[in-house]
Amino acid sequence: MSIDIEVQGDVRIVRWDDGENRMNLDSMTEWHAVLDQLETIDGALAVVVIGTGKFFSNGLDLDRFMVDADQAGPTIDLLHQLFGRLLLFPGYIVGALNGHTFAAGAMLSCCFDARVMRNDRGYWCLPEVDLGLPLTEAMTAVVTARLPMEAAHDAILTGQRYCAEDAHALGIVTDTSDDERLLGVAVDLAEPMAGKNRQVIAEHKRLLFGAAAALCGISVAPR
Repeated sequence: MSIDIEVQGDVRIVRWDDGENRMNLDSMTEWHAVLDQLETIDGALAVVVIGTGKFFSNGLDLDRFMVDADQAGPTIDLLHQLFGRLLLFPGYIVGALNGHTFAAGAMLSCCFDARVMRNDRGYWCLPEVDLGLPLTEAMTAVVTARLPMEAAHDAILTGQRYCAEDAHALGIVTDTSDDERLLGVAVDLAEPMAGKNRQVIAEHKRLLFGAAAALCGISVAPR
């Protein structure tokens, strides 16, 4: 598997290690299996998600879709569902953006409750306007549910690449860090949230993001 779960006290570190960490049928199946596992954990829990090397995630696996176009639709369906599950996940999630965070990878980062971006490598970008690939309603709902509207507007319409400093100034990311301290900063953000009431967190997320999650194909009843 290319996605591993490490235990650090009450924090689970989800480490995605598959080169550019592209979204395809294989990676989406793995991601849903990881969430299945995390959702079975009772008691204190917070999650940190991190990639490896140059990329946090480079988005949809367009190269694979060029070879087998029939995989595109099912992959995007699973991606939407992943976004919805993360938006409503019953626990606090912090993204440690270790490198380039592009397209669907940037959307994935929007599903986290906090984001720490490496300040000496990588850009955060929604390049769909330059690729000629419009966002879906579900994707747009995810981005606008989490980011300040001015930042979402700028990112979606311009396709600009944001360095860590600019992303932080716009509110796209919560904090920045050098590579050496990146994971530690993310864990420090996650750890104090692990012991909070997860049922209440889940209900608050439903209230905050239920509409966006429903557009992604995931809905839950009020608690």
